[in-house]
Amino acid sequence: MSYHYLLDIALILLSTKVLGIITKKYQMPQVVGALFAGLIFGPACLNFLQETDFLKQMAELGVIALMFVAGLETDIKEMKRSGKAALIIALCGVIVPLIGGFVVASIFNKPEFQVQETSAVLQNVFIGVILTATSVSITVETLKEMGKLSTSVGNAILGAALIDDILGIIALTIITSLADSSVNIGIVLGKIVLFFGFAAVIGIGFYKVFRKWTMKDDEERRRYVIVAFAFCLLMAYIAEEFFGVADITGAFLAGLIISNTVKRDYIGHRFETMSYLLLSPIFFASIGLTVEIESMSAALILFAVVLLAIAILSKIVGCGLGAKLCGYSNKECLQIGTGMVSRGEVALIVASKGSALGLISPELFGPIVIMVVVTTIITPILLKVVFKEKKTTSKKASTKVA
Repeated sequence: MSYHYLLDIALILLSTKVLGIITKKYQMPQVVGALFAGLIFGPACLNFLQETDFLKQMAELGVIALMFVAGLETDIKEMKRSGKAALIIALCGVIVPLIGGFVVASIFNKPEFQVQETSAVLQNVFIGVILTATSVSITVETLKEMGKLSTSVGNAILGAALIDDILGIIALTIITSLADSSVNIGIVLGKIVLFFGFAAVIGIGFYKVFRKWTMKDDEERRRYVIVAFAFCLLMAYIAEEFFGVADITGAFLAGLIISNTVKRDYIGHRFETMSYLLLSPIFFASIGLTVEIESMSAALILFAVVLLAIAILSKIVGCGLGAKLCGYSNKECLQIGTGMVSRGEVALIVASKGSALGLISPELFGPIVIMVVVTTIITPILLKVVFKEKKTTSKKASTKVA
């Protein structure tokens, strides 16, 4: 039995913390340092750390815990108010990147990069589908750090990102069904509807039992956290295994169900401790570990640069346009669009599934990974900029007193 994983965890915890402190010193979110830790110590630079099955599974636990806490901290009343807006934002945030990705792929996806067994148009559409993905976990951590998660903008981003995941599953299902006749669109869409019906029924039942139990004295409060975590894991497992919905969606809904109970803050605090101590650093570092810079031609490097630009702009413009249609201010539109930029593990999963089905060539996989990692690293930095408050009021006050 190998004990190398202990060294891997120690390196990840130390490097993410040190680089997190450094980035905080330069007025950037600490999550940026954690992302850089994986990039620097992974295959892309020093190659001290490699992605293993154990680290992948721990990283998955990390993002599940992160989304569960996001659900706990969500204001349900505010989320209901932003429900319609979230749907419009998500729709625009899928359509614009889909078109942008298709156009870029049509220009750069030359015959030498194409999979001969699959239609070139289908391959180009699939690259557009990859750009529709949104990984809200990085945004959630950054907004929590800045104290903006429970705002109207934070709730709009959360709602839109969850809907975006569902729309992404539908888009992926449609495109893979065209490439693989064994995939049935009707069955997949039916499973998505059934999952939310299942979550509603189970959620109401669990909420009533859990709320009644937690109204008792606090002698059993440590058990509340264990039961809550078990419920989170069960919802994540059921979502992915039985309904084909992302596990993070199940985890978020579990948090949402418990968010109206009296022990919400206690459970959230305990989860934050566990997440901060072990799971979150592994998750953020694991994103950087996926990067392996191989020799790429000038054409592929240019494709990576253009794809990155379109990935950033299409989400900001698409989601910002959707937010504008819903009456948000220009500043809030920019904040919402920026919060949806990160592609993270969602896009990597989509890309790997497409690669297995022959929807993308191995040559184009490198630029896509670069796009995913850069958008993930740049999102916290951009969020810090767009949420920055102008310090004009204090200056005006001082001049009036003078």
